Amino acid sequence: MNRRTTLVTAVALTTGLVLAGCSTDGSGDADVKNAKPELKVSGAFMPEPVMDDMAAGFLTVKNDSDVADKLTSVTSNISGEVQIHETKNQKMREVKSFDIPADGQLNLERGGSHIMFLKLKKKPQVGEKVAVELHFEKAGVIKTELPVEETTHNPKKQ
Repeated sequence: MNRRTTLVTAVALTTGLVLAGCSTDGSGDADVKNAKPELKVSGAFMPEPVMDDMAAGFLTVKNDSDVADKLTSVTSNISGEVQIHETKNQKMREVKSFDIPADGQLNLERGGSHIMFLKLKKKPQVGEKVAVELHFEKAGVIKTELPVEETTHNPKKQ
């Protein structure tokens, strides 16, 4: 009886250990699936808008982790609607998300992908800061501010 109990216990423990190493996606690495990316926002700015009802925003999101993510939306209380746009072949269009590769970055910059603020509630002026919330698929919400710069402001790439 004692030998049988020991054998059943050993089998149960082995099965438990094997199952603990499994993940729901079959990859065997549950920690990577549940890991959050390490995102940092830099270089954020908004050129002072020339129109009263719309503006653009630019920034860089750096991912210092082995986990990719997506920017899925942006919100701000300065605007009735905020969209994320890409520019290809000199044509701008709204997109549902932007990929942020593992150990990579997303550049939102003049002439390319950017944040579009529509239906401005007030026209921001040079020296002010516009609060935004960046919504990511895995990292959640990151709050940041876009300093309002001169209309012609265009920092050089580094």
